[in-house]
Amino acid sequence: MSLAVPNGLDNSVERPGTRAPLVLGDSSYHSITEAVCKVAETPPSKLWVFSFIVAVHLATMLGLCIAYLFYTGVGVWGNRNPVFWGWPIVNFVFWVGIGHAGTLISAILYLFRQEWRTSINRTAEAMTIFAVVCAGTFPGIHVGRAWLAFWLAPYPSLNLWMWPQFRSPLLWDVFAVSTYATVSLLFWYMGMVPDLATFRDRSKHPLRRAAYGVLSLGWSGSSRHWMRYEKAYALLAAFAAPLVLSVHTIVSFDFAVSQVPGWHTTIFPPYFVAGAIFSGFAMVITLMVPARTIFNIEKLITIRHLENMCKIILTTGMIVGLAYGTEFFIAWYGQVTEEKFAFINRAFGPYWWAYWTMISCNVISPNIFWWKKARTTPWIMFVVSIFVNIGMWFERFVITITSLSRDYLPSAWAYFEPTWVDWAMLIGSFGLFFTLFLLFCRLMPIINMAETKATLAKELHMAHKDAH
Repeated sequence: MSLAVPNGLDNSVERPGTRAPLVLGDSSYHSITEAVCKVAETPPSKLWVFSFIVAVHLATMLGLCIAYLFYTGVGVWGNRNPVFWGWPIVNFVFWVGIGHAGTLISAILYLFRQEWRTSINRTAEAMTIFAVVCAGTFPGIHVGRAWLAFWLAPYPSLNLWMWPQFRSPLLWDVFAVSTYATVSLLFWYMGMVPDLATFRDRSKHPLRRAAYGVLSLGWSGSSRHWMRYEKAYALLAAFAAPLVLSVHTIVSFDFAVSQVPGWHTTIFPPYFVAGAIFSGFAMVITLMVPARTIFNIEKLITIRHLENMCKIILTTGMIVGLAYGTEFFIAWYGQVTEEKFAFINRAFGPYWWAYWTMISCNVISPNIFWWKKARTTPWIMFVVSIFVNIGMWFERFVITITSLSRDYLPSAWAYFEPTWVDWAMLIGSFGLFFTLFLLFCRLMPIINMAETKATLAKELHMAHKDAH
């Protein structure tokens, strides 16, 4: 039975009393399997090969820069007195935030039974894992003596006086991010087991068949397997949901528990969480808009999926804009001279260009999504998502750099200038991220076939019911 909509592949038209279908065209269970499996089974396109080569070279550049850092020392960065936290911390907070959309789409929307998540949750979950990998790279090399980074772990030792300082929020990051990465990885892998079994059964090469056979954990599709799978998936979703709030809250404590003007504020936890969801959904759109066209999966990742994400970006963008305004109000209302100066300096000081780039990208650009035409036009949402990603990186730059560059004493003021190593590591981190993502597209099911088929079954049932 066809699930056609009036405008072909545009299912964003509202029809009173009817839910728009989330699987379009003459889709069937078999066509969904074919559409997803052919991405991994067919030879890679020239565009994929070119993108992968570029991404691998950029990731290699990151590795070489890390080796150069180990050999030479942290002086290769632009970090100088008083700006001891430079781009590595900016990149860390940026990448941790990127990973938040995956857990939100997968866990929280699953618990609320929001079916529009089904075609995009797999890519969002993968993006979470890869973003956390990029994020975890920077604290490890920022400790100065990177070969002693294991001191952060509370391992049993005869030198008990060497144990970590548990009152330091930097140590809280270790537990928060590692817990988040572990749960997200389990949640991502658990959801792929039925689809990996499909890959196993379709594989013709013995090595691929053996690899997918191991990864699918002997899945047979029996009712007992499905019962245990659904229970385990729901438990992991319930466990992962609080991490959306906790992880970036703890990351914000890196700043909020200090006495530095511009950081010492209680608004940071909700502000950082909203900003993380904001940037995370923008990155999902950045990845999904090209992917749905390149892999010919527009019938599965529909305009309505993208429109819903645009609405979340619009909502969280307004929350972020409110947080920016609240910061200025509290600085004025508190009548602390250093706090007032810190925020005036952000907007009109030597880093004015970074602040207004942040405002333009994060507050102004998402407002185009008030218009339905913008929310349903892929190239517009793709451009806006790029602006949001740029703006969120500048937000972390503004928070970190501007507050440190103007200390209490004018004699300690300085202007931070990144070195070529800072630039190379920032660009290389994107290379690492896209290398992992491109490998994922070639080797793993990029869409949750099992949940998409369940959504199709409901839609076919409703269409049959309406027809009679």
